[in-house]
Amino acid sequence: MAENVWIGAGVTILPGVTIGRDAVIAAGAIVADDVPAASLVTGPKATVRRQW
Repeated sequence: MAENVWIGAGVTILPGVTIGRDAVIAAGAIVADDVPAASLVTGPKATVRRQW
């Protein structure tokens, strides 16, 4: 289980997806792929917009 993850309202996370530590998922995103640690993902097909 990932730590310190922020998930916006209305987010859909599909089965089998792994979310990295300190990730932020914007509202309304549909997450179909793994989310790397320390990243921001947005959009209807969630894509990485920024990493820190």
